[in-house]
Amino acid sequence: MPVPTQDDIDFLLCHSMLAQTHELACHYAGRGELWQQPYAAVRPRAAAARASVWFTAYPASIITREGESVLAALGDERLWSALTDLGVQAVHTGPMKKSGGLTGRTFTPSVDGNFDRIGLEMDPNFGTTDEYIAMSHTAARHNAIVIDDVIPGHTGKGADFRLAEMSYSDYPGLYHMVMIDPAHWDILPQVPVGADSVNLSAVTVDTLKELGYIVGQLIRTIFYEPGVKETDWSATDVITGSDGVPRRWVYLHYFKAGQPTLNWLDATFAAPRLVMGDALHSLGVLGASMLRLDANGFLGIERTEGRAWSEGHPLSILANQLIGGLVRKLGAFTFQELNLSVDDIAAMGKGGADLSYDFITRPAYHHALVTGDTEFLRLMLRTVHEYNIDPASLIHALQNHDELTLELVHFWQLHANDLYMLQGKGWTGSDLRDEIRRVMYERLSGAGVPYNLPFVTNGVACTTASMIAAALGIRNLNTMTEAHIALIRQVHLLFAMYNALQPGVFALSGWDLVGALPLDPSQVAHLMGDGDTRWIHRGAYDLVNSNPDAEFSAAGLPRARALYGPVDAQLQDPDSFASQLRLLLAARQRYQIYAARQLAIPDVQSPGLLVMVHELPDALLTQVTLLNFGPDPIDEVVHLENMRAGTVVDMLTDEVLGALTATGDLPVQLPPYTGKSYLIQPHG
Repeated sequence: MPVPTQDDIDFLLCHSMLAQTHELACHYAGRGELWQQPYAAVRPRAAAARASVWFTAYPASIITREGESVLAALGDERLWSALTDLGVQAVHTGPMKKSGGLTGRTFTPSVDGNFDRIGLEMDPNFGTTDEYIAMSHTAARHNAIVIDDVIPGHTGKGADFRLAEMSYSDYPGLYHMVMIDPAHWDILPQVPVGADSVNLSAVTVDTLKELGYIVGQLIRTIFYEPGVKETDWSATDVITGSDGVPRRWVYLHYFKAGQPTLNWLDATFAAPRLVMGDALHSLGVLGASMLRLDANGFLGIERTEGRAWSEGHPLSILANQLIGGLVRKLGAFTFQELNLSVDDIAAMGKGGADLSYDFITRPAYHHALVTGDTEFLRLMLRTVHEYNIDPASLIHALQNHDELTLELVHFWQLHANDLYMLQGKGWTGSDLRDEIRRVMYERLSGAGVPYNLPFVTNGVACTTASMIAAALGIRNLNTMTEAHIALIRQVHLLFAMYNALQPGVFALSGWDLVGALPLDPSQVAHLMGDGDTRWIHRGAYDLVNSNPDAEFSAAGLPRARALYGPVDAQLQDPDSFASQLRLLLAARQRYQIYAARQLAIPDVQSPGLLVMVHELPDALLTQVTLLNFGPDPIDEVVHLENMRAGTVVDMLTDEVLGALTATGDLPVQLPPYTGKSYLIQPHG
């Protein structure tokens, strides 16, 4: 590789995020507005009050009108009219900034759905910065906010990474990358033709650790795929630096090889400067009011005698406090999408992100449907309280862009040897995890359910609708009857009730709104070469029938089969999924359930029954959620502790149903796969 010219360096600097964010940060320096907001403590309830119902878009899946950009479609008044009617108060766009890589002066596409950011400007496949700002204004006119993303753990292989490879200025300090002495290059494998790096074997990683270069293997290898990603370390080819010196680097990537990990504790502090500037751009330029901190639990790494300390590290907590504090200084909020142990989620919520994705109970409510038994779900709901996590600080969600996670990290890392009671016997955390995973994989994927696919070792690639179909025993999605579809819709509403009838944020995706089914793997085979099966559940959808003849999204994803149809049409049908959801969300807003306090998760007799008791904000009324996750009708009396006698009212219909006795006994009658929301109005 020839020595880079000054023109080469100037080109890279022009496209460098670190260079651009420096200018943004200088604009904010010395301004009084950064001292007008509280910022030290997290403010989850203030964040939920700002917007408690979110539509989580996936830009690559959005079908637009001919010639229309995704951002223009997301800012369309017709779409916002439908979303507002439904009860949506925020749109989380997902990452939309320029992503992918840079080879020479040629930009290459994203390798992970725009989670490999390389620029502050919009990805031209989605639209322009001006269109993003216009979308923010449209949302504001509908009393809603826009939520953007900050990715504090990694970038793509853009200008910043190429400058780091060239050992230019402070750029190597951006990444967890180490120069390997030429005397040890024979340890490194050759880079295949056409590639710019090669994944290292576990033996090579161990050798480099012994030689004092790197911290070694991590606790787990995310996205593990034999022959593709066997460790979290890759080596570059020989790169001639800006100083004329040839080098080979070994760099860390928690995720894919095209996502080099940022180094949050380097003498240059280059990574914190880049990430903070990115946040400033989203809030100050684009008009976002909240930011997702993606994969923010992986910001600290340290060498130990065994595998590296790479999760639950204090540096991650500190880094999140810095990001969350700066965002709160600007009057905005953050949330974390963090699938770690409950201990780590609790720790990261102290001074860091204001809200956390509910990975604690999400696998458990899926398990409740698959087994018709809510015992594991009740265990996880109570675990939330054991760790002093306020349910109002959680984002209770249906489908998102990722797989249905079955990692159950809590029972794997810190609590593998702890004892848990379930199904009448004791389990170690490790054995309990293995059993839950066995049941879920067996029922939701495999030969009997060919439309869902395992996603490496993390979980199952599926949509909410196809997960429900599998749990109900439907083997062929192409031969479903109207009765099958009606039952899927009914269970989908049950899931919505579970998530929406809790304090905090309720989030749902476009795939949920239209009832999307997975794509056939052959349709996205070109995207799954690295084993990423998640593409089957990211099919294209059209929320307002903007382009009924389109077979692909603007980004080229095939249209998914939609069981429910466009949202605006659904809202004209009182029996549709969207119309039923609208009634639920109206009650949620009317009684401010998002601001309630969870009082109890009572014991029950029927396996499929879940009961959640909440104190509503006025402290006078109690709300009780009753859900039947099983195939059998329920008829039992539930005992509610410390409850005053009162009148029982159906919150969704305002029908008076009877009375709660002075002893706290509540009669419960529920058909299969249905739910109720009761308001208890105390006598006197």
